[in-house]
Amino acid sequence: MIRSAVTVSLVAQARGGPFVYWDGLEAAAASAARHGFDALEVFAPSAASVDRPALRALLERHGLAAAAFGTGGGWIVHRWHLTHADASVRKEAREFIRAVIDLGGEFKAPAIIGSMQGKAEGEVSRDRALDWLAEALADLGAHASRHGVPLLYEPLNRYETNLLNRQLDAARFLDSRGIANVRLLCDLFHMNIEEASLAGTLRACGRHVGHVHFADSDRRAVGFGHTDVAPVVAALREIAYEGYLSAEVLPLPDSEVASARTMQSFRAHLPR
Repeated sequence: MIRSAVTVSLVAQARGGPFVYWDGLEAAAASAARHGFDALEVFAPSAASVDRPALRALLERHGLAAAAFGTGGGWIVHRWHLTHADASVRKEAREFIRAVIDLGGEFKAPAIIGSMQGKAEGEVSRDRALDWLAEALADLGAHASRHGVPLLYEPLNRYETNLLNRQLDAARFLDSRGIANVRLLCDLFHMNIEEASLAGTLRACGRHVGHVHFADSDRRAVGFGHTDVAPVVAALREIAYEGYLSAEVLPLPDSEVASARTMQSFRAHLPR
C-alpha cells in the first residue's frame, strides 16, 4: 500500500526551505494527524538532537509512523559532504550519516542522502567524486542493513549537484558499482527538471524506487503546479511500489494549506 507522509524541519539554518512544518515535532505531529497523514519525515540538525523516547511517544499518541530521516543537517550546519576534497571532512560526513541511520533504525525508517552527496569541484574530478560516493554508499548501505532498512539516495537536479541528476543514471550507478541495500529517493520536483517522463522513469527504475517526494513542478504542494500526478501514481502501482509519498514542499501559502492540499491530492489519486 502506498502511504502518505509530510516533512518537518528542526534545522533553524534551513528555515524557508522546502519543508511543510517548522515549529517543532509536537505541532507537526498534531497537524499531520489532523490532516490524515500516515507518517512524518524528520529533518533534524543531528541524530543526537532528537529525543528518541519523546519522539516515539509522540508518534504513538498521534497514530503516526516515521517515514524517513534526512541527513542534510550535516551539510547545512557543518558544510560536510561525502565527496569533499578533505578526507577528514568526508569522514565527519560519513559518521554523521551513520548516526542518522542508527536513529532511523530505531524507528524502522531509512536515512536519506541528498545534499550530503556533495559535488565535483576544485581539485576533485567528477570521476574521483563518484568513486568516493560509491565507497560511502556501499559502506552506509551495509550499515543500514543491520537495522533491516535500506539507505535512500536522492539524485538532485543539475543546479544542486553535478554527480547524478537522473534517476535511471543513478540506478545504473548502483548496479554497476555493486552497491547493495541502497534505493532511490525519487523527488518529483527534481525529476520535473531532469526527466523527459516522470512515469516512464519510475517504470524504468522499478525495484530501485524506495521513497518518493510528492512535490509539484513549483516545489509547492501537489495541486498548485502543473505536474500530472495520475500517470505517476499509475507507474508506481505498476512497479508494485509500497512506500511513502512524502510532501517535501514549500509551506506556501502556509503549512496548514500545504498539508491540506497535499492530502486532498493524495486522496484524489489514491482513494482508500
